Amino acid sequence: MERFSLKFDKHGNPHLAVPYRGTRLLRHPMYTKGTAFTQEERVAFGLEGLLPHTVSTQDQQCARAYANISRKQDPLEKYIGLAALQDRNEHLFYRVLLDHIQEFLPIVYTPTVGQACQEFSHIFRRARGIWITPEHRGRIFEVLGNAPFDEVRLIVVTDNERILGLGDQGAGGMGIPIGKLALYTAAAGIPPWQTLPISLDVGTDNQDLLADELYLGWRAPRLRGPEYDSLVEEFVFAVKRRFPRVLLQWEDFKKANAFRLLDRYQKVITSFNDDIQGTAAVVVSGLLAGSRATGVPLQEQRVLFFGSGAAGIGIARLVRATLQQAGLEGDQLLQATANLDLNGLLTQDDPSLEPHARDFAWPAALAERFGLGLGQPRDLLAVVRA
Repeated sequence: MERFSLKFDKHGNPHLAVPYRGTRLLRHPMYTKGTAFTQEERVAFGLEGLLPHTVSTQDQQCARAYANISRKQDPLEKYIGLAALQDRNEHLFYRVLLDHIQEFLPIVYTPTVGQACQEFSHIFRRARGIWITPEHRGRIFEVLGNAPFDEVRLIVVTDNERILGLGDQGAGGMGIPIGKLALYTAAAGIPPWQTLPISLDVGTDNQDLLADELYLGWRAPRLRGPEYDSLVEEFVFAVKRRFPRVLLQWEDFKKANAFRLLDRYQKVITSFNDDIQGTAAVVVSGLLAGSRATGVPLQEQRVLFFGSGAAGIGIARLVRATLQQAGLEGDQLLQATANLDLNGLLTQDDPSLEPHARDFAWPAALAERFGLGLGQPRDLLAVVRA
């Protein structure tokens, strides 16, 4: 692993310590400046004759790169073009992305990244990040040591099972951690050498992928049960040991695993689940702002969740905690929120409820009191009317 380090001169101005020369420097995406190397730098770093004569500014490089990507009409081709730019020159990639953020945000992330995940094995050019497979069991700490930089502070990890609304994408799910980390760098200024995308490639139940001769992932049915749990356990403690200052973000896990892993490890390693907690934070901030704008106190609000997956229950968790903080408790707190799934209002007399949803189901007596008892309509319209 490399250490990407800034040094400061006697006036406090930062400069980058460059450990490479010649073609190795030109081809290193984190160090290269491409045609922006000055004539003096070309002499110092052994680059004479390796570049065209004219020295370009980054503005000129940005204009050239943007024009080349803009020629492509298909969004997936633009995605491939931007990915290739990131592989060649990280600094120029982020300059282009930031200068054209409204245009390229839907390319780098949703919706185009979804198609990129589906086509991952067919559009693959260069590897980025770390793939962990069951074959690495017992050696995950050593595998993490192959990360390109050692100052990793933010990891986005997925097991690829619930990629956006597309389901199991196997190894192709890596597009999500890569894209999300690019957004963190562009929007929050997190240095790219402090980020690491990781795929827990534990197989796939997507038969189309397994039948594809170009598929790049671990060719086996998806790992489940104790074997899955033990692999994740080893992974978490390997990450904690290898990168002790890291924040681990769980991304696009199936809802049962998402809640289970979050609850198990959030006190073991600094971590959060974006689908559960990140979405919830945005929604609750909207509720707080709306409450102030309308003048209706938060504790007088009634919140109905139409959907009880990872996002729905995650939002419900934070909304309930926020209402408790506002002073609600007991029956008042219970009646302040209601959760629905495809079958209607969640009630505790439903034996099919998943564990993460059971805490947010109404008691049967409460549902009956509101005219939502067993055998009565419990759909969205009925619950809104009640």
